[in-house]
Amino acid sequence: MSAGAASAAAPANDVSGSALAIGALPFSTTLDTSEATTDADDAELNPVDCGAPATDASVWFTFTAATDGVIVADVGGSDYSAGVSAGEGTTGSLTFLACGPGGTAFPVVAGETYTILAFDDQLDGTGNGGLLDITVETAPDVPTIEATVNPVATFDKATGGAIVSGTATCSGVADFAFVDVELTQRVGRLLIRGFGGAEIACTGSVEPWNAFVLGDNGLFKGGKGATATVAAACNISGCGEYLTDQTIQLKGRTR
Repeated sequence: MSAGAASAAAPANDVSGSALAIGALPFSTTLDTSEATTDADDAELNPVDCGAPATDASVWFTFTAATDGVIVADVGGSDYSAGVSAGEGTTGSLTFLACGPGGTAFPVVAGETYTILAFDDQLDGTGNGGLLDITVETAPDVPTIEATVNPVATFDKATGGAIVSGTATCSGVADFAFVDVELTQRVGRLLIRGFGGAEIACTGSVEPWNAFVLGDNGLFKGGKGATATVAAACNISGCGEYLTDQTIQLKGRTR
């Protein structure tokens, strides 16, 4: 009689009662979840407003925060479509905090214990798990940004479009940063209004920007205009913003 093929074992942290305790951050590990299971405990971290189709191949982690802050759990490097849910407390009395495909971020308070559930979210239409690549670390601080608007803008007499410019200084770690400009100008009885924007490089140095603005209801002309400018820089922890209102002078572009 030939021997049957041996079955792979489920991960040690397959169920909530044997969750892997995370020590110092940053923490990262890879784990074969192809034999991981799902059970009723997963439901605590998959409420309706989470929206995950399933919590297939789930594995559990716990973490006690040393300081207040924001924690990021990232599973984007896994070789399957993985998601993360996080809650405060322990199984049976969990308070859901956050979830997301590829990872999530959640606030923590020093001394409190948090539970992290990594799972096959089946957003690719298949299960069951694979090679989980999870990193848990402290989120970067919210980036900061400031902006200036140059007192003179140019406009094209043919199109009536204006080019508003200035500088911006973005510091910290940002996933994206931008400047949005609203330009208004009274032309006769009409109040011409238009919007434009520009992306900003978050380098910590002063960076020039310019935004092309077309009027929604007419052409910009020479004379005074008013700008309302919003600069923002964002990462997983949140967005830093800077707002400024300024009167500028529009001058025709020299060809």
